[in-house]
Amino acid sequence: MRVFVAGATGAIGKRLVPMLVANGHEVVAMTRSAQKADRLRAVGATPIVADGLDRRVVVDAVVKARPDVVVHQLTALAGFGSMKRWDREWEQTNRLRTQGTEHLLEGAQAAGARRFVAQSYAGWPYAPQGGPVKTEQDPFDPNPPQQMRRTLDAIQYLEQKVLGTTDLDGTALRYGNLYGPGTSIALGGDIVAMVRGRRLPIVGDGAGIWSFIHIEDAAAATLAAIERGAVGVYNIVDDEPAPVSVWLPELARAVGAKPPRRAPAWLARPLVGAPGISMMTRVRGASNAKAKRELGWQLRYPSWREGFRTGLDDSAAEQ
Repeated sequence: MRVFVAGATGAIGKRLVPMLVANGHEVVAMTRSAQKADRLRAVGATPIVADGLDRRVVVDAVVKARPDVVVHQLTALAGFGSMKRWDREWEQTNRLRTQGTEHLLEGAQAAGARRFVAQSYAGWPYAPQGGPVKTEQDPFDPNPPQQMRRTLDAIQYLEQKVLGTTDLDGTALRYGNLYGPGTSIALGGDIVAMVRGRRLPIVGDGAGIWSFIHIEDAAAATLAAIERGAVGVYNIVDDEPAPVSVWLPELARAVGAKPPRRAPAWLARPLVGAPGISMMTRVRGASNAKAKRELGWQLRYPSWREGFRTGLDDSAAEQ
């Protein structure tokens, strides 16, 4: 197949592109950075330099590529600074989830593409009621913290546009919390730096359930969705959703840091805000049963436990 990958040099994209090439697909890879074009060419892709928010350039690039499949991996997640200012942290990514999605869909339709696969998100968007682990049929949170509302709206907008386009087969991949090289949970990542500095405490009871996915497994699931012709929504997460009170001390141990401090919610609220309290105490995890069943997907890191120990740096990821 001929595959157009937008966000080809992001954390997932730069792993997905070589996988697609290795499996015999013809890949046109879009990046904002002219400096990264040579890297894409070196792995066998045809690079295109374009800003995902530039409608005319993006549409023209997709039409010129004449892809069978368009893959939307556009994000702006260079770092993570504050749970308290959640929507501000995700502002540019939210624009890519709304305007960027519109531009890529317009190009895909004009080019006569058959399928559209987009990056969505699992974990905190699910309603924080009921059981600890949610399936794709469970609803999103109707009343998230105010500082997270714009981000949730952007995720829902992306999914509605992708799944509601009648002339394209649409797929939304709800990735869990990404970890591994190029993410915030990597040896050089922002969250690991916070853990090492004991600036990420367990807030309250730490009962919030997180689902994780290593970037290699996320890319492999994306490849499987493309090749299987999957349609609909899939949670792309590992086998072990876990509460903050369990995974955060394990992450500290894995990176050689002291155990995280604990803080009551009332004391932490001025620092982490309502989003941080929710992430630490209320959020729900996600089930990967559908993705494993329908995509024939096998995880390299079935649990974040092993991934935290061996998959946080480039040398481990490349072994």
